[in-house]
Amino acid sequence: MTTDTPQPPQIDTANAHPARVYDWLLGGKDNYPVDEAVGEKLPPEARDAARQNRQFMQRAAAWLATQGVDQFLDIGTGIPTEPNLHQIVQRITPTAKIVYTDNDPIVLRHAQALLTSGPEGATDYIQADVRQPAAILERARAVLDFERPIALSLIALMHFVPDEQDAHGIVRDLVATLPTGSYLVMSHASSDLYPELAELVTAEYAKGGIRLGFRTRAEVARFFDDLDLVDPGLVTATEWFRTDPAPVAEGSGIYSAVARVR
Repeated sequence: MTTDTPQPPQIDTANAHPARVYDWLLGGKDNYPVDEAVGEKLPPEARDAARQNRQFMQRAAAWLATQGVDQFLDIGTGIPTEPNLHQIVQRITPTAKIVYTDNDPIVLRHAQALLTSGPEGATDYIQADVRQPAAILERARAVLDFERPIALSLIALMHFVPDEQDAHGIVRDLVATLPTGSYLVMSHASSDLYPELAELVTAEYAKGGIRLGFRTRAEVARFFDDLDLVDPGLVTATEWFRTDPAPVAEGSGIYSAVARVR
């Protein structure tokens, strides 16, 4: 694995960061008191959502690998929680190439230590923000072949990008660079499945300085315009699966889908 940041940037421990709050929700230790303070105020369903997101990613990545997809661009990687995306994929296809991207310096430090792969495959890390799609794509081309199918993974990320920052446009620009046969894998927090809960979570994140933009099903569906949804379509995180065993049936405030680029 390589990185493109020679000097590790300073970690901001005075302000909460989504990747570290997510780590806390998953039971991780790579967070700070400011992140824990946000996490502790969230309802128990927030931990369920973090787990459901992670499990959806694992199911989707494994299924795509079995379909022959051997290139993945994962933006909003978060702090590594095993099994990581590249571990899942490279167990199926050892030669697979994975590029991770996140904007939290603590993720970079973990990437340098943990996001490694076997001699056949390749795993790389880009320190960047999803709001810089052109920069991410330019650097990803050093590892990924954009003439062959690529799976673009945006797990629990775009609800941190409000409408005025053109969340739909960002995803559209990213997908537009992918060749036919590529896939968009996305999960996104819902504002309409459990509206009162969504308002509570949004308010608590805001107190920690993190802005959230949960969206309705129709608004999430727009991210998949002009793409072909893979069965079972746009459903909750616990309803999306392609192979047995089926996930445990439980409520979820997370929309999830996988769609193929035409």
